[in-house]
Amino acid sequence: MTGHSTPSRRTVLRGAALAPVAGLGLAACSPGGETVDAEPTAPVDLGAEGEVTKGGAKLYKDHNVVVSRDAKGALKAYSTICTHARCPINTLDGTKLVCSCHGSEFDATNGEVLREPASVPLKELPVEAKDGRIVVSPATDA
Repeated sequence: MTGHSTPSRRTVLRGAALAPVAGLGLAACSPGGETVDAEPTAPVDLGAEGEVTKGGAKLYKDHNVVVSRDAKGALKAYSTICTHARCPINTLDGTKLVCSCHGSEFDATNGEVLREPASVPLKELPVEAKDGRIVVSPATDA
């Protein structure tokens, strides 16, 4: 009896320990999962052009996009889907994006990786100021 109950208990404990981790993984990271709404699939009006100051960046969590403006006023936009495990990045600290899933960090002004585990830069998205509004378009995959 003892030999039989021990493996059963291990199975239950193993399942109980993995359940919260698996639930978080599905909610935060979706490698290989559906990414239909992960990045813009059509042009998106993000808001007033003045929302992004020179030398600054703004995170648009609802659209998984970050927009930055350089010192000369040029806009750049990047997908905020982490290139490590496809988690949506939801933290912007100045011009540094921080992925809460595994700690990867990216420069919001150029998409470059600042801290691993990510090793691939963020995907750049076409962006323009149109009638005083910031409009980002889907990436053109080559």
